[in-house]
Amino acid sequence: MERDLDQINVIPLVDVMLVLLVIVLTTATFITTGQIPVDLATSKEAGDKKDTPVIVTLTSDGTLFVNDQPVPAHGLAQALSPHNRTHLVVVRADKVTILERFVEVVDEIRGLGFGQVSLEVVKS
Repeated sequence: MERDLDQINVIPLVDVMLVLLVIVLTTATFITTGQIPVDLATSKEAGDKKDTPVIVTLTSDGTLFVNDQPVPAHGLAQALSPHNRTHLVVVRADKVTILERFVEVVDEIRGLGFGQVSLEVVKS
C-alpha cells in the first residue's frame, strides 16, 4: 500500500527559520560601528587602532562630524582646537565623497598642525 503525500510538514522549517532569525537579530546589534551612516572604502592592508584617535567623518553629501558631533561649515578648526596636535586623526570618508572635498578636509587638518592623519577603510 502506497500513501500519497499531499501535504508538506512545515513545522521543522518554521523552527529553523525562527532560530536563524534570532541569531541574525542578536548579532546585528554587535556589527554596527558608528552612529553616522558612512559606506567606507575597502583595502587589503588596513592598520589596527592602538590609541583613541580623533575621528573626523565626511559623509557622502559633504557634511562633517568630529567625534560624532556635527561641525558647521568652516568650523573644523574650532572643533579640533581642544585636541592635542600629537593625537592621531582618523578621517572616515564615504567612498562616494568627491575627492576634492576629501583633500580639502585633510589639508585643513594638516594645516592645523596635526601630523598624524589617516584614512579609515574596511579590510576586504
